[in-house]
Amino acid sequence: MKQTRAIVITGNGTNCETEAAHACRLGGFDEAKIAHIAEILSGEVRLDDYHFLNLTGGFLDGDDLGSAKAQANRLKNASVSGSGEKLVEQFTRFINNGKLVLGVCNGFQLMVKMGMLPALDGNTLTQTVTLCHNDAGRFQDRWCYLKADPASPCVFTKGIEKGIYLPIRHGEGKFLTDTDQTLERLESGHLTVLKYSEADYAEPTMEFPANPNGSTNAIAGLCDPTGRLMGLMPHPEAFVHYTQHPRWTREQLPEAGDGLILYKNAADFVRENLL
Repeated sequence: MKQTRAIVITGNGTNCETEAAHACRLGGFDEAKIAHIAEILSGEVRLDDYHFLNLTGGFLDGDDLGSAKAQANRLKNASVSGSGEKLVEQFTRFINNGKLVLGVCNGFQLMVKMGMLPALDGNTLTQTVTLCHNDAGRFQDRWCYLKADPASPCVFTKGIEKGIYLPIRHGEGKFLTDTDQTLERLESGHLTVLKYSEADYAEPTMEFPANPNGSTNAIAGLCDPTGRLMGLMPHPEAFVHYTQHPRWTREQLPEAGDGLILYKNAADFVRENLL
């Protein structure tokens, strides 16, 4: 029987790879490999052998050129040793083969700066949106309510009726688009899949601290038109079991944390479409 295979890229400042791999396994993947970027650049590990790519949180290259900018330049221009191809060609082939990519926090920043999101018109190499410094002017570490768009094509949020509750921890999470037209296309296409809200998930909010960064239209998560590529600033891998909830000793909670559904949906998609 063919196995569902997830890969989590680490190196150059990521710090959530172990949690992401655990979330993949808990969500139903048969394998969740943590691979250093050097293993991929050397040709020892190839993205072609996997179904689900995880780009995790952290502080890539210390965010010295802005969040994930150095890594974005590296991945778009680096060559794979002994193969005669650029690493970005593996990324493009991975996407074109109908596979899944999830970028969380620094991974979301990486995806938008590579141009992998929002990938309007199928263009995964041209940047049209960004994530910049929080309006508060400081790092934010708190839990947030996220209103889901049930009309979104997003594979990962399928089945979320109202919203989910997840932690955020970032200094550069404010979502911006290059033009009003880009924003309109994102909204009309239901690609702005998660938005910061109050606890009732009724409406998106621009009020701090429920909206911790001042994101345009309260956007916290984004997908591409196919629904197979998703990025979000909150951390789903950090809430896959009820004991990770900040009030788990005081509230009766289901065993699965709110973030686990993203990984379960990914595993289900792979089994149904890629094996």
